Amino acid sequence: MRHDRNGVKRIDLAEMQLASSETARIINRDIVLELIRASQPISRADLARLSGLGRSTISQIVEQLIDENWVREGAMGSLPRGRRPTLIGLNESLVAIAVDIHPRQASVALVDLNGRLLSRSPVPLTSDPAASMRLIIDCMQRMRNSAPQKSIEGIGFSLPGRVNPATQRLIFAPNLKWPEFDIKKMVEGEMGLPVIMENDATACLMAELTFARMDGVQDAVLVAVAEGVGTCVLTNGQLLSGHNGMAGEYGHVSVDPNGPRCGCGKNGCWELFSSSRAALRYYKELRPKGSIVAFQELLNLAEEGDAAAAQALNMQAAWIGRGLRIIIASVSPSTILIAGDLTSAWHRFGPVIEKEAADLTLAGSSPVIRPTHEGEIARLRGAAALVFQRGARRATSTPASANGTKSA
Repeated sequence: MRHDRNGVKRIDLAEMQLASSETARIINRDIVLELIRASQPISRADLARLSGLGRSTISQIVEQLIDENWVREGAMGSLPRGRRPTLIGLNESLVAIAVDIHPRQASVALVDLNGRLLSRSPVPLTSDPAASMRLIIDCMQRMRNSAPQKSIEGIGFSLPGRVNPATQRLIFAPNLKWPEFDIKKMVEGEMGLPVIMENDATACLMAELTFARMDGVQDAVLVAVAEGVGTCVLTNGQLLSGHNGMAGEYGHVSVDPNGPRCGCGKNGCWELFSSSRAALRYYKELRPKGSIVAFQELLNLAEEGDAAAAQALNMQAAWIGRGLRIIIASVSPSTILIAGDLTSAWHRFGPVIEKEAADLTLAGSSPVIRPTHEGEIARLRGAAALVFQRGARRATSTPASANGTKSA
């Protein structure tokens, strides 16, 4: 188990080390919880076999997880002979509210421990953060009221900007264009639930780490392409945060000092050439009389044979690949994940991105570049994963209050 500066856990089952000291009980508990997630439904005997822990230790940990409401006993297993084992699985009644914010619109979802979206609603946003949060809170309250049988662990936010890990305040979001506002304070006060906030790229990577089984991957970068370009860096198994949470802000590295003015105040930032907005700008330049306003429309036009749309997407893909050279040179990841709506047309983007990025591999093999294919869902699942990680730590450190902030 590893922690970044924000306290986010990273458990690598491929390199798990079981310890026997008193404090190692937390590590063993988290490993068992991840094994249950990966192999459910599973018996105590199989957990002991997979973890290497003794059966009595496994029984103690499972009982603790049941008491904390993280897992439940379910169906009976089958054996050729002897007593039938009781199988263990995650408690599907434990959920998180996840919020994914974009300029002008947000998505609110109820997500369970398995990463399933149980419900989802769009919410329009305005230039006023307080008014926007009121709309989001109203949606969250309706969602909570519609699922009285669920136990809500907390609320996770995926944001198009950077969050200071010390203050949990949004400090850099040039595309959102909101004045400084304490989102966490307002939402916690109205909802009575803990709030965790993170950059959208970090949320996407958390979804991959928690639900997509990236065991063994120690060095990776996720690039989230939408209205802007966000990145999250995993190095030596740790999520990088940096000073004020600003590590890995590659989208605002200038690649052309003579380029267009960016919302951050600089000229020629990478995201101005590689984002979905950039692709729409390319299309407008190629076909001035075109009237499309959404990136999905551009993808559809390209598939229908529109040469200008295909060229615009090719230009975007080339710039994404060129920007990846900066990432490869600076942190040398073994894996680069690309997230966003563009992944639905990976047959167009993949070969161009890979070719551009491969040109700066100085030694050894090139990093593996692959799409996540989940887009907005990844950001919502990642926001929920942040809540569940926090809840697991809270339950471990203060078991007496394990249910104190849940809403039944």
